[in-house]
Amino acid sequence: MKNIAITTLFLFTMIFSTAVKAQDKVIDEVIAVVGSHPILYSDVEAQYMQMRAQMNVSDAAAARCQIFEQMLYQKLLLYQAEIDSITVDDEQVNATLDQKLRYYIQQFGSQEKLEDFYDKSILEIKEEFREPIREQLLSEQVQGKVTENIKSTPTEVKKFFEKIPADSIPVIPMKYEIAQIVKEPDVNAEELNASKAKITALRDRIMKGEKFNTLAVLYSEDPGSAAKGGELGLFGRGDMAPEFESAAFGLKNKGDVSEVIKSKFGYHIIQLIERRGEYINARHILIIPKVSPLDLVKAKNDLDSIAGLIAKDSISFEKAALRFSDDPGKVNGGLLINPASSNSVFPADQLDPKVFFVVDKLKVGEVSSAVPYTTEDGTSAYRILKLVSRTEPHKANLKDDYNQLQEWALNEKKGLAVAKWIKEKSKLAYLRIDEPYKNCTFQYDWNQQAK
Repeated sequence: MKNIAITTLFLFTMIFSTAVKAQDKVIDEVIAVVGSHPILYSDVEAQYMQMRAQMNVSDAAAARCQIFEQMLYQKLLLYQAEIDSITVDDEQVNATLDQKLRYYIQQFGSQEKLEDFYDKSILEIKEEFREPIREQLLSEQVQGKVTENIKSTPTEVKKFFEKIPADSIPVIPMKYEIAQIVKEPDVNAEELNASKAKITALRDRIMKGEKFNTLAVLYSEDPGSAAKGGELGLFGRGDMAPEFESAAFGLKNKGDVSEVIKSKFGYHIIQLIERRGEYINARHILIIPKVSPLDLVKAKNDLDSIAGLIAKDSISFEKAALRFSDDPGKVNGGLLINPASSNSVFPADQLDPKVFFVVDKLKVGEVSSAVPYTTEDGTSAYRILKLVSRTEPHKANLKDDYNQLQEWALNEKKGLAVAKWIKEKSKLAYLRIDEPYKNCTFQYDWNQQAK
């Protein structure tokens, strides 16, 4: 049931471990070669340190062997990419690189913390990641070709399930499917006008000579940047709201101040600090128009009325979501999507506690009363929640868990395809494995082909 193919997560953490390698110096040597691609002792150690930082490692030798084997596979994928003349363009590399950096910055909490960890500027980090990202994309293309046509039929799923020993059938934990209807109150015109007037007055003061950063500390309502004088740190295209980004990148000279702009977060003015290649550093002042308590109460009452109509079968939840919800997920009946799996199923431990405490009291098909909700952009709102399904903990079976069993069966089938591919391709590539890694217990038969 375990997916034995190389994972994107492994490729991702291989890139990240470059930072660990830079900070923890080790005596280096080449411990394996696949085609023209070496594997260094430091590569394995850096990845091992990263693994230890993420989880408890009970068997260090086995963990290192697992990492080493994954690296052998990745290098074989790269070798095959060369044989097949597979390429990736700079645009694809840059897009993936920017995505990874945004993720890292989010994980570290700020760009400054990421730069401190690396002891490098964001541009230096980006340049250091460029080649590993290119290799990742090449590897993923080849891996995709290895398993792209593999399917798992109902018959194969049934056979897969039947060969699991009765005492080894896994327990499926409690899972939920949940839908929501969200109501974001409109900010009234008076508040919009007041907020715009406030930030316009601040801009006028700056243009008359007052310091932008001082006014940001005093008046900006962005909790992440106000204490730093509004400074955001270096960011690239795609990192900010479109309206904000357009205005920021439109500033030409250091110290230039934008006109007042409106984004989904509120009203901004922006001052350019510096440009570094494709990135800029800027500071801003944010004034957020406030939703009035009366408008919030109205949103709550509207949702409670909608919940009442659904309870009386006057309208289905799906139609109500499509008609009334302010959430983009309304096109799918309001179903919440689990970011960990990209589907609508949530194990209990992956549910937001605020959601869990509401839906755990509901019967399947029942809809809650309106509860407070804060949207991704920080807007105060209300929502009603429907418990679409609840699966009690149970041993896996074909009737209730076909999709999960199909996924496991497919992973097993892909693993067999990968094993066959490795056996065939490793015969064609120069493969050398040094001691002590020849003594590893590998999942695939690398030693048979190794020099």
